[in-house]
Amino acid sequence: MEVTETLNEGLKRGYRVTVTAAELDGRVQAKLAEVQPQIAMKGFRKGKVPMSLLRRQHGPRLLGEAMQETIDGAVAAHLEKTGDRPAMQPSVKLANQDWKEGDDLIVDVTYETLPQVPEVDLTALSLTRLKAVADDAAVEEALNRLAESARSWEERRKGSKAREGDQVVIDFTGRIDGEAFEGGAATDYPLVLGSGSFIPGFEDQLAGVKAGEEKEVTVTFPENYGARHLAGKTAVFSVTVKAVKEPKPASVDDELAKRFGADDLEALKARIREQVEREYAAASRAVAKRALLDLLDGQVDFELPEGLVKAEAEQIAHQLWHEEHPEEHGHGHGHIEPTEDHIRLARRRVKLGLLLADIGTKAEVKVTDQELTQAVLNEARRYRGQERQFFEYIQNNAAARQQLQAPIFEDKVIDHIFATARVEEKEVGKDELKAAVDALDQE
Repeated sequence: MEVTETLNEGLKRGYRVTVTAAELDGRVQAKLAEVQPQIAMKGFRKGKVPMSLLRRQHGPRLLGEAMQETIDGAVAAHLEKTGDRPAMQPSVKLANQDWKEGDDLIVDVTYETLPQVPEVDLTALSLTRLKAVADDAAVEEALNRLAESARSWEERRKGSKAREGDQVVIDFTGRIDGEAFEGGAATDYPLVLGSGSFIPGFEDQLAGVKAGEEKEVTVTFPENYGARHLAGKTAVFSVTVKAVKEPKPASVDDELAKRFGADDLEALKARIREQVEREYAAASRAVAKRALLDLLDGQVDFELPEGLVKAEAEQIAHQLWHEEHPEEHGHGHGHIEPTEDHIRLARRRVKLGLLLADIGTKAEVKVTDQELTQAVLNEARRYRGQERQFFEYIQNNAAARQQLQAPIFEDKVIDHIFATARVEEKEVGKDELKAAVDALDQE
């Protein structure tokens, strides 16, 4: 076997691998000799079938296997010798397209190597981490939200008009061009006016209705409505108002606490304080993580594998396109060309991904079996009734396991950097912390 370099430019590598016909034939002969003892044919005892007959019967299949194994072995041996780490699966193409049995086998192998990532002095990094405390006002606010969620509904005095925040109990039937449509009817439906849970304009037209009233509501489904057969269509709903109810928030007392599994109000407050503290800590970490990634992005630069950047940009473009077109659930929409913004974001993600992987490897950061198992269990909850199939899928799919493992690894690397860098805590109020979190979505 002969390996000749054809490309060495930046991270791009190319090699031509030539396997002589004699070497390939030798591999086929070895395979035939290996299977001969197990094969029996009419007129011959098991293991006594002549090699020439075996070759005629099984030669083409074994030749294909020998070709694949030879190419795979050549690529593996080459990578071990050079120490190259391909950024993606190497491309392997047959160079002599008119190849036939008896010819030398010539293949071209191309790939991009992973770059040499610069060393980062983590101890020289300086960060500020926001810290908010769950004060009594925050606890009271959360308590009031709980009381609101536990509210009851009482019918208003007969003849009262419904207003925003009230619940109207309605029967309705929707028609388009005079024809009722699937999913357009319900009975005893409790609709809270102002909740925005119905088609835009529907709730507004029920403002001021009374129990016993009948009303026609005309609305137009949004162009991006999830049910494509309704998108952009105008519908007329015949509505019967059966009751108008006003909200009655639950009292903030021991009874409310017991409804939420606490012994008394003080125990519920303590639980809420812990929950709010966890929420603040998670928000603070998200802000600090973005600041850290921005810092690393600005400080470190190195050549990136363009194949990885392209694949990431296409994935970003595809994901954002579906977010902008929620009515499209399939993938028959054709190619989505990444924009400059998509490519810019892809370069950042690839660079930071390679950098964090390098830092984690050098720091010997590991994802434990227990952590991965917990991630699998958490993900399985999204597939109620299909948990067993999901577990089998994860068990048999290394790529799927990697997808679950990657964010755990990244978070552990981030925590390692936080523990090594100079991090100063800054106490802030919840409003300042919220503003910092909101700013993350605007970038």
